[in-house]
Amino acid sequence: MDTRFLETFIIVAERHSLAEAAQRLNLTPAAVAQRIRALEAELGVRLLVRSGRVMRPTEAGFAILERCRELVRDTRDLKAMAGTATISGEMRIGAINTALTGLVPDILHRLAQDYPLIEIFLKPGSSMDLYAEVLNGALDAAFIIEPRFPMQKTLTFNKLRQEPLVLIAPPDCKGVDPLELLKTLPFIRYDRNQWGGHIADEYLREIGIHPVERYELDALEAIAVMVDRGLGISIVPDWAPPWPAGLDILKLPLPRSSAMRTVGIVATRSSPRANLVAALLETSRAAMGA
Repeated sequence: MDTRFLETFIIVAERHSLAEAAQRLNLTPAAVAQRIRALEAELGVRLLVRSGRVMRPTEAGFAILERCRELVRDTRDLKAMAGTATISGEMRIGAINTALTGLVPDILHRLAQDYPLIEIFLKPGSSMDLYAEVLNGALDAAFIIEPRFPMQKTLTFNKLRQEPLVLIAPPDCKGVDPLELLKTLPFIRYDRNQWGGHIADEYLREIGIHPVERYELDALEAIAVMVDRGLGISIVPDWAPPWPAGLDILKLPLPRSSAMRTVGIVATRSSPRANLVAALLETSRAAMGA
């Protein structure tokens, strides 16, 4: 059985779309459909069915989906172990959005130059979700915010960058006490359910200020644009550039605060792709040093 066909089935089942799977696999939708038909013929059951505009697994498809993931993962492990001398194989990496734009491109550029045989699958997500996926083996490593709880002993966290929290405000707030701004102006809150948003919430609790909340969301770039449009102020990490183009905002240090978030790479301590992860860590440190 060709594991490429299994991977195709997994992607269609997860994305509910032949077209999106084709884009991910660099194939035509017709080629994706052909792979699915061949797999169904080999197994003797229907695995996917169209429901409206989306493709969904059948009962048989759901029954084998997790086992298919395991087989594809085991195949990647075998390839990685066989290629230890050349540092080659597929590595699955996750990244929070600000790292995806501010840190990852330079790191992947160096990685491609130094280790051209490493293939990268990149998945965006929240720190919480990416941490869980590294823990369960779905990802080999992820760029996330350092957890504020004891990590599982099977994981390691490698610090790359510390980002102080700052108050962002419209330019007409220049010269005004940041604490006064927090007491009086509408506040756009960085989602408290996110690890970085929780740090901002802790700061507000420490100084005893309950701002007038207008919005709460997990989208830092959108928050910065809202502040630029005069919708309010916010407390956000001073993340690695680029920030959205054309912003006219102030970045003010927070009074009586050392609040910051630490961005780094979480990875498993022992993995068949440990040599690939080691190459990622080495390249990341070199890029940050530069």
